[in-house]
Amino acid sequence: MGIGQLLALAVGVSMDAFAVSVCKGLSMKNAGAKAQAICGGWFGSFQALMPLLGYFLGTLFAAAIEAVDHWVAFGLLGIIGINMLKEAFSSDCDCCQNANADLSVKTMFVMAVATSIDALAVGISLAMAGNVNIFLAVAFIGATTFFFSALGVKIGSVFGSRFEKPAQIAGGIILILLGLKILQDHLDWLGRLKGWLGL
Repeated sequence: MGIGQLLALAVGVSMDAFAVSVCKGLSMKNAGAKAQAICGGWFGSFQALMPLLGYFLGTLFAAAIEAVDHWVAFGLLGIIGINMLKEAFSSDCDCCQNANADLSVKTMFVMAVATSIDALAVGISLAMAGNVNIFLAVAFIGATTFFFSALGVKIGSVFGSRFEKPAQIAGGIILILLGLKILQDHLDWLGRLKGWLGL
C-alpha cells in the first residue's frame, strides 16, 4: 500500500473523530488551543492505537485465511464505510444532539474509544491486505486524526455542525473505495475485463 493510499485511509478513518470534534466545538462558546489539543490528543492516540492492535490480531489468523484475506479486507472496509454513510444519512443519528463542552478524562476516554472501534477492524483489514508498513500507517492515522480533530473543534465553534455529515459521507466513500482497491490489486478484474474486451 503506497503513501497515497495510506493517506487516504488515514483521512477516511479520521472522519468519525472529526464529526464528533465538530460537535464538541459546537458546544463551546470559544474553543481555544487547549480544547483543540485535548480533543486531537485523545482521538489521535486512540485512532492510532486501535489499528495497531487490530493489525497484530489480524496477523494471528492471516495465514489461516490467506486464500480469502483480500475478501476479508474488502468486507471490513466496506462494512465500516457503509455504516458511516448510513449514520450520515440517518435523521435519528446526530452526535451534536448530545454534545457538551466536558473535556474530562472520563468523558474523552469514552468518546475516544467509541470513535476508534472501527479503526480496530481497519487494522485487521490491513493485516489481511498485506504489504503494509503498519507503523507508517499508524503514524499517518494518528497525525491525521489529531489534525482533523483539532480542526473540527474550531470549525464546530465557528460554523456549527454543517460539516459533520459531509465528513462522515467522505470518510465512508474513501473506505469503500480503498476496499475495492485492495480487491482489485488481488483479483485484477479490470485487467481481465480488458483482456476479454481485447483492449
